[in-house]
Amino acid sequence: METAEQIKEVVRQKYGAIAEQPTVGPADANGCCGPTLCCGPETVANVAIDMTVGYDELNGYVAEADLGLGCGLPTQFAQIKPGDTVVDLGSGAGNDCFVARAETGEAGRVIGLDMTPAMIDRARKNTKALGFTNVEFVYGDIEDMPLPNNLADVVVSNCVMNLVPDKQKAVAETFRILKPGGHFSISDIVLKGELPAGLQQDAELYVGCVSGAIQKSNYLQLIEENGFTNITVQKEREIALPDDVLKNYLSADEIADYRQQDKGIYSVTVFAQKPEGAATAACCPPGCCN
Repeated sequence: METAEQIKEVVRQKYGAIAEQPTVGPADANGCCGPTLCCGPETVANVAIDMTVGYDELNGYVAEADLGLGCGLPTQFAQIKPGDTVVDLGSGAGNDCFVARAETGEAGRVIGLDMTPAMIDRARKNTKALGFTNVEFVYGDIEDMPLPNNLADVVVSNCVMNLVPDKQKAVAETFRILKPGGHFSISDIVLKGELPAGLQQDAELYVGCVSGAIQKSNYLQLIEENGFTNITVQKEREIALPDDVLKNYLSADEIADYRQQDKGIYSVTVFAQKPEGAATAACCPPGCCN
């Protein structure tokens, strides 16, 4: 089994390659949470897996920033208000940041955080082309964010937390950067029932947004254990893995077992709030905190 750093490097390389491709719209996107499992083994590269949802009817949508990498619409559920400071974790080419900016208006501030330099470069180019002065992109790791305490009114993220090896640190960091009373809306992939080992152990499928996922109950428990309240599943839908994908990892009997009703892969959008008056114990790197 690959180490956390090896998994991060797989994700960084694959998403870097996506960022360096010519501009595509969502229908043509080669994203690993998109219509093809491009980052998995070649034997499943052309099998359609429906994880994406359409952004094109949301205010602020920018087609050039939509690489088809998401599995939900967290900004649609994020209750962003004019003047808010919003942080997007795993911001990619800037899609959710630009939708969030339409909600915050010119009085707000939007910060995208991504660990892939090529994605940061692409997002900054998109921002410059749009002429936005209150949207910025920062290079950094979600497990150790280079952002100050109590910064954000709202945190959003789209199909990224499941890629993070240490989800405990990622959730704790999210709590830290939120203002007391602030909240997040995060779309992610979770599991119900045990995913077969053949799928669970494939690091390439981290980039396909499957193997990095954890049980839905554990996901919600992790959020609660880090001090969040008002935890709500805002939306949930099942993700179907075709037999043509499963047969690369599982026997016929294992596929039949996997198809039982108590097992599956789901896209969820989760809301949670940092309580008013909550203390922030941790601090970000030196020179960063307010």
